[in-house]
Amino acid sequence: MFFIDTIEVAGLGNRGYLAGGGRTAVVVDPPRDIDRVIAAAARRGVRIAQVVETHVHNDYVTGGLELARVTGAAYLVPAGARVSYDRVPVHDGDRREVDTTAGLTLRALATPGHTPHHTSYVLEEHGTAVAVFTGGSLLIGTVGRPDLVEPRLTEDLARAQHASARRLAAELPDDTAVLPTHGFGSFCSSGQAEGGSTTIGREKTSNEALTRDVDSFVAGLLAGLDDVPAYYAHMGPANAAGPAPVDLTPPAVADAEEIAARLAAGEWVVDLRNRVAFAEGHVAGSLNFEAEGQLATYLAWLIPWGRPVTLLAESAEQLAAAQRELVRVGIDRPAAAATGDPEHWARRGEALASFPRATFADLAEHPGDGVVVLDVRRDSERASGFLDGSVHIPLHTLHRRLHEVPAGQVWVHCAGGMRAAVASSVLDAAGRDVVAVDDPFAAAEKAGLTVRTP
Repeated sequence: MFFIDTIEVAGLGNRGYLAGGGRTAVVVDPPRDIDRVIAAAARRGVRIAQVVETHVHNDYVTGGLELARVTGAAYLVPAGARVSYDRVPVHDGDRREVDTTAGLTLRALATPGHTPHHTSYVLEEHGTAVAVFTGGSLLIGTVGRPDLVEPRLTEDLARAQHASARRLAAELPDDTAVLPTHGFGSFCSSGQAEGGSTTIGREKTSNEALTRDVDSFVAGLLAGLDDVPAYYAHMGPANAAGPAPVDLTPPAVADAEEIAARLAAGEWVVDLRNRVAFAEGHVAGSLNFEAEGQLATYLAWLIPWGRPVTLLAESAEQLAAAQRELVRVGIDRPAAAATGDPEHWARRGEALASFPRATFADLAEHPGDGVVVLDVRRDSERASGFLDGSVHIPLHTLHRRLHEVPAGQVWVHCAGGMRAAVASSVLDAAGRDVVAVDDPFAAAEKAGLTVRTP
């Protein structure tokens, strides 16, 4: 008998895996906060004997090296990956025992495309494939994007993705479970997973890498590529160099004077509360990245890399969860933090800042001069429809393009409200008169607003 446990990393849209028998197990693509993986192994009563990477990751800092060190496990990394630490180099066709008593082995399959060295791992029980850990190769209904390594390699890697998906489909039984790392919100995926599970047989009927010829597949894949988060440029090098152990102890406590001093010094002070509470009252100059949203993705995307960040949280639990999210993308230690409410974060006599929230129906009642409608969605989203007369500046570019926002009251919208709240906080910190549209974009046309397509 065997088991496969999923290690969800929902904030980054990824998954890692713990798989094994009654005694030993293998971990695939672990997150940086390895305590979760160790706890999962303890619940199963198994020893982690091997840790494997499908590739050198571009969207998060791996916990693989540290997990192998702490547990004494062998650390398996594709042989073609250039790394600065000792590891067991994995070649196509290599086999490793996972649990001898359960008859479990792991077989490596070279599946280049997401990266040149990408490797998938087939879990076999007594010689029969039962699952395949596909990393950033064959995903649920899509594939990993091929443009994260080197622009000149993108088309070749896209073609390799097609060939690798075909190889998996040809060599594995239809009932083999497909267990990818990406595809659940990660920008490493060229699309998003449709459903939470799949098999080789199901992908044969629904995945364009398996239903379209290589030329049409590549053309469609390249045309659909979206923006790359800026922090990705730092993830690959960090993983190749060997990430340091994480420190999740609470940061130094900042009082109101220190918060004001850090803001005056140009540092980022990030309020983790929900967008409704932030809009109602916050420390002037602070920025709103909801702890319950895609905190790590968007904060790491927007912040100038290496800029000190102070976190403001409702509770110690919210702060701890945010720290955990941020170390996964290399934001290791907050400069300081405070918990409680904004009345205690502002200096005595200093008024809290605020701005109104609204719906698209409210916007429909405010036409005319002096109102600027700012769309902060990505280019790919705007291509499916936009408000007539709106200004378009994607959220991840806003902090360096504030001068492009026309004069007037700025009504900010995105697709659902979370990114509009971030953008509103950026504009509010810059002294602009802002209204955050907290409403699904689908409500715009119903409200009587004119939606156009390019």
